[in-house]
Amino acid sequence: MSDPVKRTIVRLSAFFLLGTAATALAQKPPAPVAPPPIATAAERSLLKDAIDIHAHLDPDSAGPYSVQAPRRLDVIDMAHRAKRVGMRGFVIKQHYDQTAQLAYIASKVVPGVEVFGQLCLNLTVGGLNPAAVHHFAEVKGGRARIVSMPTWDAQNNVQHSTDPKKPFVSVARDGALLPETKAVIKAIAGAQVRDSDVPLALATGHLSPEEALLVVREARDQGIARIVVTHAIGHPVDMTVAQMQQAVAMGAVIELVGAFVVSSREMRDIDQYVEAIRVLGADHLILSSDGGQQNRAYPDDMIAHVAGQLRAKGISAGELRKMMVDNPAKLLGISQHPKH
Repeated sequence: MSDPVKRTIVRLSAFFLLGTAATALAQKPPAPVAPPPIATAAERSLLKDAIDIHAHLDPDSAGPYSVQAPRRLDVIDMAHRAKRVGMRGFVIKQHYDQTAQLAYIASKVVPGVEVFGQLCLNLTVGGLNPAAVHHFAEVKGGRARIVSMPTWDAQNNVQHSTDPKKPFVSVARDGALLPETKAVIKAIAGAQVRDSDVPLALATGHLSPEEALLVVREARDQGIARIVVTHAIGHPVDMTVAQMQQAVAMGAVIELVGAFVVSSREMRDIDQYVEAIRVLGADHLILSSDGGQQNRAYPDDMIAHVAGQLRAKGISAGELRKMMVDNPAKLLGISQHPKH
């Protein structure tokens, strides 16, 4: 082969490779622009020993079927962040899977951070499915902690969505719980958590206020001692103060989440949280993030910033500690006095 022919082949090959690379770069979607941290150093100092019971983390699904936002970070990233800012730990919440196994891995990879799992009784796990509860409880590591009533697939959530005709999970009819709801609550009450002597806790998910109160009452009657009303001041739950008082009277704690006052979902005013604290008392409240979604603040920054806002409104450091440290630990059945 002559030199001119060789040079032509080399030039054509280089041109082809450059063109292929340019095409690949053109087809690659741009990296999402992450929002800047919103918490100040003073606000982050409030995170000492905090536990976030509501963090949405990868690996999770996102797409036209699941219609949920992509996650900004994964469980290992969050464990490193939690350790760095002095948090005690967090609960991984996924709407479509149980997360006890992810919590076990994260706790092992990042020692010094306590990570726990949650199960949401949506259609992907069979809805109100006692078998799913027992599987969750029996995952190695003893990280199973909270079973939630339906969230994305709750009848209340679907009816308030953009597709109110899609399938949903019913928990009650004509003001009374369905037999399958009582059966799954019985499973939650009786499940034996592997490698742990801590019974499962129950969360009310995205039920309507009326449904949530029915579930709280039944859970209490069946002997479940640790119950949390999921983001009571937030769509699509939207409990009144009087309804929250009823839940507290039956032994439940009320969850306030940062996402409803700090994010594009800003649908609630911080003064509503202040009122709830004043009326219900910090002993009956938990402050969590409901964070982890792409293009939102990190879960730890979200909690820290909201805690700072509450502090500026007159909520004491002691009250914040109850909502961020003591009450989450109590819900998870762990010591309220972390070891350092």
